[in-house]
Amino acid sequence: MGLFKNYVSQTRRPEGFLGKMMLKGMNSGHAKMADWGMGAVKELSPKMIAELGCGGGRNAAALLERYPEAHVDAVDYSPLSVEKAAEYNRAAVESGRCTVSQGDVQELKLCESTYDLATAFETVYFWPGLEKCFSQVAKILKPGGTFMIVNESDGTDKGSLRFERIIDGMKCYTAQDIGGALKKAGFSSVRSVHHKTKPWLIVIAVK
Repeated sequence: MGLFKNYVSQTRRPEGFLGKMMLKGMNSGHAKMADWGMGAVKELSPKMIAELGCGGGRNAAALLERYPEAHVDAVDYSPLSVEKAAEYNRAAVESGRCTVSQGDVQELKLCESTYDLATAFETVYFWPGLEKCFSQVAKILKPGGTFMIVNESDGTDKGSLRFERIIDGMKCYTAQDIGGALKKAGFSSVRSVHHKTKPWLIVIAVK
């Protein structure tokens, strides 16, 4: 149980050998869910995207491919995630289409009123105080900008709730929890999408 807990706890802030393994697993294991989530905003044509909690960088790459005219600023709390995401997106970084930096969602250093789209895949479980963090996201979005949250857990599935008990600092939220915090953070409209057969959840908010 000790090794298992140490491994799954890497989801919060990957570091060291286990963190490298976790990031590699995240890139492949969450791909279908992330792509499903991106399909929910296919009508958008963003030019500036903030990918918050970028992990191993796979989703930043998918956003760059989906929106070929866009620039992506990817941010993560973990230095190892920043390193691996930059490696994963090396060509885009070198061409100027992507930046990868360390940052904290409690105090984002990104430019205010700049982004058309902000994304958060499998990460808000670990954000310390949703309303405060969501306010930071609202700050960097342009008026009318979109914030999309994609979670593997809808806050009620037994598997994720088991991990919540194991991993320090993890909290699984329902659509209602997330939507309420988004409204308090100043977003004007919020809608949620549930997967037909899985506990996957998308929450889309407009500033």
